[in-house]
Amino acid sequence: KGFPFLSFFFPSFRPFHVEPTNIVSVNDDTQRVTDEASAMNKRIHYYSRLTSPADRALIAPDHVLPAPDEIYVYSPLGTAFKVDSCTDGYGKNSSVVTIFMIWNTMMGTSILSIPWGIKQAGFTSGIILILLMGILTLYCCYRVVKSRKMIPLIDTSNWEFPDVCKYYFGSFGQWSSLLFSMVSLVGAMVVYWVLMSNFLFNTGRFIYNFVHDINVTDIVPGTNGSNKVICPSAASSHPPQNKSVIFSSGNNTGFELFEEWWNKSQTVPFYLIAVLLPLLNLKSPSFFAKFNVLGTVSVVYLVFLVTVKAARLGIHLEYNWFTENDYFVPEFRILFPQLTGVLTLAFFIHNCVITLLQNNRNQENNVRDLSIAYFLVGLTYLYVGVIIFASFPSPPLSKECIEQNFLDNFPSDDIMSFVARIFLLFQMITVYPLLGYLARVQLLRQFFGNAYPSIFHVLVLNVAIVGAGVVMARFYPNIGGIIRYSGATCGLAFVFVYPSLIYVISLHHAGQLTWPALIIHIFIILLGLANLIAQFLL
Repeated sequence: KGFPFLSFFFPSFRPFHVEPTNIVSVNDDTQRVTDEASAMNKRIHYYSRLTSPADRALIAPDHVLPAPDEIYVYSPLGTAFKVDSCTDGYGKNSSVVTIFMIWNTMMGTSILSIPWGIKQAGFTSGIILILLMGILTLYCCYRVVKSRKMIPLIDTSNWEFPDVCKYYFGSFGQWSSLLFSMVSLVGAMVVYWVLMSNFLFNTGRFIYNFVHDINVTDIVPGTNGSNKVICPSAASSHPPQNKSVIFSSGNNTGFELFEEWWNKSQTVPFYLIAVLLPLLNLKSPSFFAKFNVLGTVSVVYLVFLVTVKAARLGIHLEYNWFTENDYFVPEFRILFPQLTGVLTLAFFIHNCVITLLQNNRNQENNVRDLSIAYFLVGLTYLYVGVIIFASFPSPPLSKECIEQNFLDNFPSDDIMSFVARIFLLFQMITVYPLLGYLARVQLLRQFFGNAYPSIFHVLVLNVAIVGAGVVMARFYPNIGGIIRYSGATCGLAFVFVYPSLIYVISLHHAGQLTWPALIIHIFIILLGLANLIAQFLL
């Protein structure tokens, strides 16, 4: 009505073509909350259709059964954690638990690249972009939550956002959502491999030097004193190397041999294959979900580390709005899309937010709880990014020295950084098989109808995923670049395009579409497209 061109572009949209078994009565009763037994059965159905009946990795966990003592939460991104004694006896979560689940799911490896992103964008523009991207992605996430409720005459209580995409766009929506979901999963696995190689290298180096009582200093610029900060890339675009000089007498030959066989990019990425490839081939990796609470511990510890380091280093800021000098960067830089690419993935939860909110005890609080969770996530990113950038010692070092993984700015013999790397390494080793399992379920079930058709199929897929991680860790160990490319790619579909298109189409068929609403959502789509294109131009 008033926008006939929408029907031209989406001729396959049939809002009232439904299966009779899915039709629900359209009367006052549909406004009432479904009774607890019905809700429980629907959630059991949702979990059971994620895997084959013989595979219990994602079979209905305890929190969908009556009177549980604990909650297990799974998200399509591989996060799984347990919350004890937080339900009302029917698997319903309080608002506090719901907010925590969303915060915990969103907080990931992107936090390590936020200070680098602020440096690329400029301090002032970086802060503004974090706030704006948080608001924009929250709005699009809100549209995702509302999307399935705008479908008339169909029971969509078991649907996730890819199901909504399939309903509106047919097979194209189904396959494109699978493609972009795989981009986010494989991108996350590649970033994990690069980071695990980094953390394993630094951890092994610290242990070797400590055991052999070797005093080593890196041949890179850095500050003096007990709170040492280094510039591994020496303000260049080349990845850091692990060259060092020994300052104590001892077995120099043994140390040189260790340096040769324990190299960050040439050997360590290959050592991880022996540990992680067998774990990827397990039929059910549910055992590792028990350890994913370490993700929360790691983030809390990172916030503590940042606070302590800033207290010791002090604040080093100088405002140069458009000019650059030897130690500081301008407040506004043309490279700001690199930060928006990172932030797209940092605020990405759109393909699993419906699952996280459907067990909220008070569904009318979903928008409020989602907004609070986004606020806390944005506050965490702002705190870590701003504190690291502001406290980075300039002079003597330039702000350009801030690494894509800010832990790389602390030497391997720094105790606090060593603890952080241990936490993150163990957490990533436990999450990596879950990400691989979810990639396997989505891809192999789509092509073969079975998440584990044979060990050969699974092995080929896992070798390809691991190979991608090894190649990137060997030749392009830049997590900021990988995060922004994968974030802008999957974000184009799940954050910008699909939520906006679905909302516009729904309003059109309801006869409620207005020109301002159409213009606003077209503008959002164009922002997502520009965000993706800019990643390849800057």
